[in-house]
Amino acid sequence: MSDQFEQGHACVIGVGGDLPSTARDAKGLASILQDPERCAYPAKQVHVLTAEQATRENILTTLAALAQSTTAESTVLVYFSGHGLQITQPFKLYYLMPFGYNQEDLSDTAISSNEFLACLQAIPAQKLLVLLDCCHAGGVTDLSGMKIAKAPLPPEATQMFASGGGRIMIGSSQSSELSYAGDPYSAFTYALMKGLCGQGAVKQDGYIRATDLAMYASRVVPTITEDKQHPVLDIEKADNFALAYYAAGGLQPKGLPSGLEEQPRIEAKPGQLNGYSQHVEASGAGAVAMGGNANNATIVTGHGNVVGSGNVVQRNVNQRGKYNINLGSAQNLNIGDTINNDRE
Repeated sequence: MSDQFEQGHACVIGVGGDLPSTARDAKGLASILQDPERCAYPAKQVHVLTAEQATRENILTTLAALAQSTTAESTVLVYFSGHGLQITQPFKLYYLMPFGYNQEDLSDTAISSNEFLACLQAIPAQKLLVLLDCCHAGGVTDLSGMKIAKAPLPPEATQMFASGGGRIMIGSSQSSELSYAGDPYSAFTYALMKGLCGQGAVKQDGYIRATDLAMYASRVVPTITEDKQHPVLDIEKADNFALAYYAAGGLQPKGLPSGLEEQPRIEAKPGQLNGYSQHVEASGAGAVAMGGNANNATIVTGHGNVVGSGNVVQRNVNQRGKYNINLGSAQNLNIGDTINNDRE
């Protein structure tokens, strides 16, 4: 007979947008948590925000709601899949980038590490696991006058999690690495999902525990990425608390659901599965950049810039400066063709 993991609550976020695979990752993870034969979290206690729903406002509102609906005895899982970046010059700031982020207005469209950690600190649950599947591959570029680096975890997180106990934060890759997307799931999310189905359980007592899941991911992710990605975790002082059921209260795992039975197809280059297999930029007055058979083209700074791509599948056009040209949805566009100009 199946049982519910009544104390389980989750906020699962996949921002979509210029990283469409992240929405699929979030839905996949949420499906395992809500699966009545596996993790058995009550469906109403798993809040899923993907694509257009994963805005800054909705994320902050949902985390605030978790602070109100949980108690010290609750178990809370927070998962974010999207861009995580750190501005390193002229000052250091870490941001999570929700759906609809604007690099020109980070304070109002992104979530700073201080805001994110304040939301986590407001959650009274003494068993809290934060999973960040963050990547700086492809859609985020350096801002004018600022240097941007990929950051796996907010630096401020060490203040909150250094004391150990029942609060753990895990990043999908080290600061020198990129996080790899996959089909149907990213390397990190795939490992988490398999672990939650019981393959990460050290004891066959019906529970998947937090640090057991972390250690399982640390073994699986390097294997399927050919040793190019290694999750970041510090569990030396952490409690190995029960995070979920793996068989709805039973002892025997139910096996793997569809989509997890075979290893995912991991992209050969970071960003490839999200439309960044060729990334071209133009800058400076009158600059022109051309790319054939590209999945993405980006216009950056300058006046009169043009970026063209043949056989364009998807593009994210950042327009700044006068007379930048938006290629819209045109395919096989020749520079001599008639196109629409947008002015500031």
